[in-house]
Amino acid sequence: MNVEGIYSNLAKKGVNFMITKQSTIGFIGTGVMGKSMVRNLLNEGYNVNVFTRTKAKALDLIEDGAQWKNTVSEVAQYSDVIITIVGYPIDVEEVYFGLDGIIENAKPGSYVIDMTTSKPTLAIEIFEKAKTRKIHALDAPVSGGDIGARSGTLAIMVGGEKAAFDSILPIFNVLGENIILQGKAGAGQHTKLSNQITIASNMIGVCEAIIYAKKAGLNPDRVLDSITTGAAGSFSLSKLGPRMIDGDFAPGFYVKHFIKDMTIALESAKEMGLSTPGLSLSLELYKELAARGEEDSGTQALIKLFQQ
Repeated sequence: MNVEGIYSNLAKKGVNFMITKQSTIGFIGTGVMGKSMVRNLLNEGYNVNVFTRTKAKALDLIEDGAQWKNTVSEVAQYSDVIITIVGYPIDVEEVYFGLDGIIENAKPGSYVIDMTTSKPTLAIEIFEKAKTRKIHALDAPVSGGDIGARSGTLAIMVGGEKAAFDSILPIFNVLGENIILQGKAGAGQHTKLSNQITIASNMIGVCEAIIYAKKAGLNPDRVLDSITTGAAGSFSLSKLGPRMIDGDFAPGFYVKHFIKDMTIALESAKEMGLSTPGLSLSLELYKELAARGEEDSGTQALIKLFQQ
């Protein structure tokens, strides 16, 4: 039996394979962050199959060497690792489940990694259904926005089995720097929701601080120079604060997607009997911002509510 035949038989048994540069990665979702992630994988020498709802959004990646596939099922069939980063939990369900979904079409022994911020319960459901087909599933949402995606410095929060995590680590190392296996399936999503809860209140503070500095007659840029390196320091302050001051509201992370994340976090907190007043206030403010036509702006557009 040739090497190809041996690997085919092993795959049918669901054996974990060591990921190499010869492995083919399928990538579904080439939005603000996904596009940069695909480009980093291409630059590292990986073969990448791509699919997104609007092919035009992937044309530059195809020019850079990515292979276009016409359907989700086609990506799953011809890839060893399938990564998804889509919009909402309903989109995750659509790409993973059903006759044309990833679970039904991925090869036994392959890996599926959902990097969308989604529901922990959905991550567990994907893991359990994948396991029945000898597919290894990880939930691995990320933080770091468009900047982290471009520079390959994303924080990656992972839930799933350690053996699968260890096998996929070479790929994670291309996409991020702070990569931690948090626990079993769903743990990555719970960690990301903790991250979003932290950011929710912090964004209000950043907006108020900049407006306060302006009202006090200070140069807000110089104020940031002082406070970003002290106890108030955060990604939101150092990376999004300058964008607020400059009036740059282009999306590194969409308002509408942050609303989705906060809604999931609030629902999850309520299920655990937790009170999260800071999260509730931030969600209320961002919904008001979206109602004013800013849902496709970056999250730093929140300062517009404080400039009235």
